[in-house]
Amino acid sequence: MSGEEEVVVAEPVVAAAGIPGEPMDIMTAVQLVLRKSRAYGGLARGLHESAKVIEKHAAQLCVLAEDCDQPDYVKLVKALCAEHSVSLLTVPNAKTLGEWAGLCKIDSEGKARKVTGCSCVVVKDFGEEHEAYNVVLQHVKSN
Repeated sequence: MSGEEEVVVAEPVVAAAGIPGEPMDIMTAVQLVLRKSRAYGGLARGLHESAKVIEKHAAQLCVLAEDCDQPDYVKLVKALCAEHSVSLLTVPNAKTLGEWAGLCKIDSEGKARKVTGCSCVVVKDFGEEHEAYNVVLQHVKSN
């Protein structure tokens, strides 16, 4: 009977990670990594916080929104990441990045409301190791 209980506990974890047997795409992996890092208090959001973390050599990963309309902002983040050897990933939309970084209100149905856009997020602490973490690391190493 305990074997049946273990299967029931394992099913939601597999469902949350995606379709079993299918490789996880990079955007889903980044979303899960940011969620896990936020739970561990390992995210710096916005230019000011991100720049401080990168300068202190505490940054492990930087995520930048492609639709940022400030060219100086993008240039600064890219230069800091290059200077301090921090891996840089891009996502297409600042609103999406803001939602993933927790800059929104969650309503009673679990949907994000009042999402604030965020152009830059830095991961200081990945939290625990999981499949999405491994997918992101493999993507960073291959690029």
